[in-house]
Amino acid sequence: MLVPGYRDNPTEPWDPDAPADPAEAEDFLRRCYTENPRLGPVEPRLAIVRAQIAATGTYVHTPDELTHGARMAWRNASRCIGRLYWRSLLVLDRRRARTADEIYSLLVQHLLTAGNGQIRPVISVFAPAVPGQPYARVWNEQLIRYAGYRAEDGATVGDPRLREFTTAMSAFGWRGKGEAFDVLPLVIETPADGIRLYELPERAIREVPITHPEHQWFTELGLRWHAVPAISNMRLTVGGVHYPLAPFNGWYLGTEIGARNLADTDRYDLLPVIAARLGLDTTRESSLWRDRALLELNLAVLHSFEQAGVKMSDHHTESRRFLTHLDNETKAGRRVPADWTWIVPPMSGGITPVFHRYYDELDLRPAFYLDADAATLASEGMRRCPHRN
Repeated sequence: MLVPGYRDNPTEPWDPDAPADPAEAEDFLRRCYTENPRLGPVEPRLAIVRAQIAATGTYVHTPDELTHGARMAWRNASRCIGRLYWRSLLVLDRRRARTADEIYSLLVQHLLTAGNGQIRPVISVFAPAVPGQPYARVWNEQLIRYAGYRAEDGATVGDPRLREFTTAMSAFGWRGKGEAFDVLPLVIETPADGIRLYELPERAIREVPITHPEHQWFTELGLRWHAVPAISNMRLTVGGVHYPLAPFNGWYLGTEIGARNLADTDRYDLLPVIAARLGLDTTRESSLWRDRALLELNLAVLHSFEQAGVKMSDHHTESRRFLTHLDNETKAGRRVPADWTWIVPPMSGGITPVFHRYYDELDLRPAFYLDADAATLASEGMRRCPHRN
């Protein structure tokens, strides 16, 4: 996925009631204004920000500061292989939205903006956290996720990762079709409206049916996946100001769907199904049946997105582009944080150029963080459900 990774992302301690750190604000603003000379001298701006923090405990970013800060956060995302495009991020300033209805409408607009035509990187930044005040957030880990239902035999229909979350939504009164690719509702929590559920309209959910260029039986599996991977529960921090609701998307790396979402044993676990269809020997690992099934599944995903005209990258191309990003940043005098375990693709890693080198593991800001509370809400929503027994 050409956006910061979210699974098991390390958390960064955060006190929502703590005032903005003046030193962090100054560090960000100096870099922001240095990288954008058109903004003028930074000293007058620093004087204003220091006064705002002293008076209120926080300060308000200008639209230009917010835009560049969000782009810097993408540039600093150590788990993202697609940072070559960080300057292209479309930043939508949604800080005035307050009600759940307003936020829902703007989230739908985000998906429409990101998914119409070629997929484009978009972030919608809502109101920041203010010391001593509650804030709005979305429980879902992504704006579009598929439900997971526990069948009578103990198996899962749909995505096992979302099984507990789906149970929580059922406790709120939501009812899906019970199928493998039911889109979950959005859960929006605001100080004014509390917790509300919203169904996404079909026009905002762009999906791609998974077919294979050679094996026609792939269509019989009834597979599909959504086109826009919009992460919605990570906190954006810019210059000491925290934005708990700042959903963002890039476009998919094929292996994110073909080698993880559809292949992982704790997700859709399709490799045994595909291996059986291919007539492979699954009685011994040395037949490499998993590898062969994985290759065909990933080929199907790339083929399907290409046929549908939906933007997607393959892991070989994106690996080479990441090295270009490293070169660009080195020339700009900036260090590049990178997590090797995420930069190296989950298949054929050894034959990609990103495999054969070391990287700096740094926590640079601005940045995206997955807070422990947000991670729990996205996986166990029931914890906050008022109908829980």
